[in-house]
Amino acid sequence: MNSSSPHPSDPSALIDASGQVHAPAGVGARIVSLVPSLTELVCDLGLRAQLVGRTGFCVHPREVLRDIPKVGGTKDVRLEVVRALAPTHLLVNVDENTRETVAELARFVPHVIVTHPCTPADNLALFRLLGGVFGREALAAELCASLEAALLRAAELRRSLDDEAVAYLIWREPWMTVARSTYISAMLAAVGWQTAPAASELRYPVFSWAEMASVARVFLSTEPYHFKPDDLAEISALAAKPAHMIDGEMVSWYGSRAIAGLDYLVALRRSLAQGK
Repeated sequence: MNSSSPHPSDPSALIDASGQVHAPAGVGARIVSLVPSLTELVCDLGLRAQLVGRTGFCVHPREVLRDIPKVGGTKDVRLEVVRALAPTHLLVNVDENTRETVAELARFVPHVIVTHPCTPADNLALFRLLGGVFGREALAAELCASLEAALLRAAELRRSLDDEAVAYLIWREPWMTVARSTYISAMLAAVGWQTAPAASELRYPVFSWAEMASVARVFLSTEPYHFKPDDLAEISALAAKPAHMIDGEMVSWYGSRAIAGLDYLVALRRSLAQGK
């Protein structure tokens, strides 16, 4: 690093989740995104013209992405397809992409931007990072303002209600939930829903229904396992608690989706508190 490079301690430096300092990309950036929520964020930052590749799970915004080449999945990336697209920048996430795949891609992609938001507020730094790297500072600032407003609305609702223990289901057979160290759990906590179990060494633990005896309600997520309304009666009987569908994209997608996600959770918490 030369003397003109930003130092990692500089608050204006563009530092990703791996500690790497990035320089502004310039107008010729070619972006491949391996993360659905980051692909959506790239589009919301007005970077559709520079997005040259995405995974098959990157589906929003649908019309915008229709003609963007697919490079495989988040974990089974087709390396030669990425190579042929000649990207200058690769967007990845600690949880969603494998270290081995990213290392292989880094052999021929000049700039790899690693992300790892763990709470809704972490999206502020994510907006500023991508906005700064790709010259979309003004749009990033608008997203930051919208997210800060959504966080305030969530905090106001949480202050008006007692916290409530909940189970958030992501899989069945085996039954699996989320630990409090996950982004999903942090999103739910923003409106006062505390996920069970209270402590877990695993981020996505298998559980028994006896372990969920203290929860007030159970949420069935639409992803990664696609729970359906037909499952509600069965799971309500197993838990001996009310069961509700919940939009998994609204809860688990970070980036720009966090703004709508927080408002979705505020509306859902308020509705359930009113017995609707």
